[in-house]
Amino acid sequence: MKQEGEPRTAASTTLKQCCARLYESDVAKLLLGESFHPGGLKLTERLGRLLELGPDTRVLDVASGRGTSAIYLAERFGCTVVGIDFGSQSVEHANEQAAIRGMGWSRIHFQQADAESLPFPDTSFDVVVCECAFCTFPDKSRVATEFSRVLRRGGRLGINDLTRSAALPKALEGLLSWISCIADAQPIESYIEWFRAAGLAPQTTESHDDELVEMVRQVQSKLLGIEIMNGLKKIDLPGLDLTSAKEMAQAALSAVQTGQLGYAVIIGAKPD
Repeated sequence: MKQEGEPRTAASTTLKQCCARLYESDVAKLLLGESFHPGGLKLTERLGRLLELGPDTRVLDVASGRGTSAIYLAERFGCTVVGIDFGSQSVEHANEQAAIRGMGWSRIHFQQADAESLPFPDTSFDVVVCECAFCTFPDKSRVATEFSRVLRRGGRLGINDLTRSAALPKALEGLLSWISCIADAQPIESYIEWFRAAGLAPQTTESHDDELVEMVRQVQSKLLGIEIMNGLKKIDLPGLDLTSAKEMAQAALSAVQTGQLGYAVIIGAKPD
């Protein structure tokens, strides 16, 4: 992992491409569900309420994936949403889902883009949302600066993400940990400092560790099902190392139970 502030390199681009492909894979969809983050749409709604979304709010959803959260926010709060993701397949799927739901391009649309270089003018959005993805960005300080740049004065930022209080065990450093947002989880103070350095004042933090425990247990249950189906030759997921995946899930559960790993909502604002 490169240090913050270093120039972007081919290695960081490769990491982003690898993560994008993993999020688009059958394994990710099967293990993490539609929302791809702890708490699912219930926590997405909580984020929307904390951000006071409404019909006049223009929202940027960064790392929008398959569009589940962005579409939900647009339908639930009546806001306008632009979603960006590094993965082209995810973007295509998200636009298809928005069209199926009869949501016009002016109301919600998705495009391929890099969070480290957002393709929007300054002060373009009222709110920036980023769910369970900020910790996967190679250059977090640059992304925070981009969030601040595209927010209008008085605009708000809302993220939910993995947090850690200590170094994580080796079992949580693999690629499967990246698609579950664990591998580069940071202390909550680090997130706040990145945002503060970018000109975003912290307002609210909430702990949602219980949602993380629930998601890990769901992953464990799905892995057991996959193991049984695989033994019966009724499912084939090339590239999934079941032994490593089960070890990762158990290590994640232990880390949450011992307070090493957590999940939090962080709300910030750009001063008027």
